[in-house]
Amino acid sequence: MKTRLTLKPGQHGTKSLIKKYGDALVCVRFRYDPETKQRLKTVELIVERSDWTPPPPRFTNDTLVPLRVKATDVAIRNQVKAVGGRWNPEKKLWFVTYGNIVGTPLEKHIDVDGFG
Repeated sequence: MKTRLTLKPGQHGTKSLIKKYGDALVCVRFRYDPETKQRLKTVELIVERSDWTPPPPRFTNDTLVPLRVKATDVAIRNQVKAVGGRWNPEKKLWFVTYGNIVGTPLEKHIDVDGFG
């Protein structure tokens, strides 16, 4: 089943659903099932609201974080070097300042076991 269209509240095709669900309406999706040859209209609703305090960031921008990069992953290794990463041969990990990789694909290479 594929979703072809997602509409936000207020867009054409959502007005009757806004009357029905009000502020609880998040979006309307149109899904198509090729097997049954049917179009399905689904809604996403807010069912509960509660206060939430986000956790503090795990790393500050100036924290040195370890990255595990495979030796054969030359492209990733070059990206780490480009943002100032340094190789530690004893730990066999790259170390780079977190602020240089936050929000980039390199962030998924952080080795949490490499601290200490």
